Amino acid sequence: MKIDHIGVAVEALEAAAEFYRDLGLESGGVEDIPSESVRAAFFQAGESRIELLESTDPEGPIGRFLAKRGAGLHHICIEVPDVAAALGALGAKGYRLLDPSPRTGAGGRKVAFVHPKSSGGVLLELTEEVRE
Repeated sequence: MKIDHIGVAVEALEAAAEFYRDLGLESGGVEDIPSESVRAAFFQAGESRIELLESTDPEGPIGRFLAKRGAGLHHICIEVPDVAAALGALGAKGYRLLDPSPRTGAGGRKVAFVHPKSSGGVLLELTEEVRE
């Protein structure tokens, strides 16, 4: 397992992306994720990535986050071998899950979220690389 990425909510994707490009990080491009009402850009940072998240709907999850907390750290994502199995194990131990089963996220990966109250106050995303 590893930290797959750190998600950062931003007001303006292009302005935020410019900083990371100026820092010397390579962009993996921009992806629209309509199911989450966001545009996302990933930047490779060693073995992990930084995901910039711009809301496309003020009522979407990132839009509500920005309105309440402003720009900043949104979540940490851990890559696990099997998201469904990880959810089952955490749920069986009484941890609060935001997603009872995996769904499709950026890049077609399986993803699910664990409530911040169960993970030390930080929204935790679990991801599994989809192998073809």
